[in-house]
Amino acid sequence: MHNHNHNHNHHDTASKRIGWAFFLNVCFTIIEFIGGWLTNSTAIMADAVHDLGDSFSIGSAWLLNKLSNKEASEAYTYGYKRFSLLSAVINSLVLVIGSIWILLEAIPRLSAPEMPHIEGMLLLSIFGIAVNGYAAYKLSAGETINERVLNWHLMEDVLGWVAVLIVSIVLMFADWPILDPILSIAFTLFILFNVIRNLKQAITLFLQAAPDANTQQGLLKVLVQAQHVSAVHHLHFWSLDGEQHVLTAHLVLDSMITSQQMLALKREISKSLQGYNLAHTTIEFEFPEELCRDAS
Repeated sequence: MHNHNHNHNHHDTASKRIGWAFFLNVCFTIIEFIGGWLTNSTAIMADAVHDLGDSFSIGSAWLLNKLSNKEASEAYTYGYKRFSLLSAVINSLVLVIGSIWILLEAIPRLSAPEMPHIEGMLLLSIFGIAVNGYAAYKLSAGETINERVLNWHLMEDVLGWVAVLIVSIVLMFADWPILDPILSIAFTLFILFNVIRNLKQAITLFLQAAPDANTQQGLLKVLVQAQHVSAVHHLHFWSLDGEQHVLTAHLVLDSMITSQQMLALKREISKSLQGYNLAHTTIEFEFPEELCRDAS
């Protein structure tokens, strides 16, 4: 009972920390878009798009953190973990669209650069470092994977604002307005590179591809080597959310075995699979010459 309360309190604390980070990020993203428009800075607009993506990510993580302990239902028999993949696909598409818009705005400025409002750019960069730094500090106390990943996102934002701060200081002493579109294009290309990579992975997992080929081969090897097993077929290995995996397989037995031998085989397989991160496992045994129900 004590352990249950401890886990519940820990879960609530993580939700509060992520909730604070989400609130700060959303408010600052709105300020950032307005500030980017007022200062005429494509670099700030590019970082605003980045922060918009982070806001979606943090918001999704907050929602999923609350849903993660929700029991599976008749409609969602595996629970709600898979919603994280749907969220990742949507977030990535939003970032891709936003990044393309920034590139369409920034690239023409390379040939005709416009000087941004330097003082406003400087103030926003200081504000950005403070807000994102504080949000990262709040999440640094967290122990969950969600919090650690989001903390890296926020640290990237801090470094991005440091770059904006440096550029704004340089522009105060040098008439190099081209630095603004160069910085925005660099930000955007960096975002696109990471987003497209994550989008590809999210879509692949969403379509129920095997999360890792080496792990799949390892699972097959473990099952084939089990006592009394002559063959394995209909092995399906997929992931709920990229972290929690599902395994189903049919094992063909080499002979008719007793109930005690069957129980021993189940224990052997269960022990062999302990090293794998499997949230759900379904193993079906088939006796010699038994017709497979799923045979095509």
